[in-house]
Amino acid sequence: MAGLQTGAPTPQAITVHSQSKVLEVVFSDGATFRIPFELMRVYSPSAEVAGHGPGQEVLQTGKRQVELAGLEPVGNYAIQPTFSDGHDSGIFSWDYLYFLGSQQDKLWADYSARLSAAGVDRDAPMPEKAGKSCASH
Repeated sequence: MAGLQTGAPTPQAITVHSQSKVLEVVFSDGATFRIPFELMRVYSPSAEVAGHGPGQEVLQTGKRQVELAGLEPVGNYAIQPTFSDGHDSGIFSWDYLYFLGSQQDKLWADYSARLSAAGVDRDAPMPEKAGKSCASH
């Protein structure tokens, strides 16, 4: 999913809707998707979120109010958002944006199931990262 598939739809317009917290993407095949920032954040393709292989995903919580602080193009194949929580390492290819937009219902259901299985609430704060200390003496 990382690269562009030959003949895959490409964005014709990308609009950030800060009030409603969605990224609207109009693709060359006529499809238009309104992708919530929260969905983008919890399904970021970065290693920090997706891990380095199956089973290494890090369940994201507390992202309902996340906003887009910035959005940069990456060549002619992707965008790299900066989220208000500081996360900025995910590169969203056109294929991946199309996947997020077209599979939103399934992705939300999967996310909800993962939250339930972990016994955590969608709005729970993320736990501190290992090795990160709150004390500074």
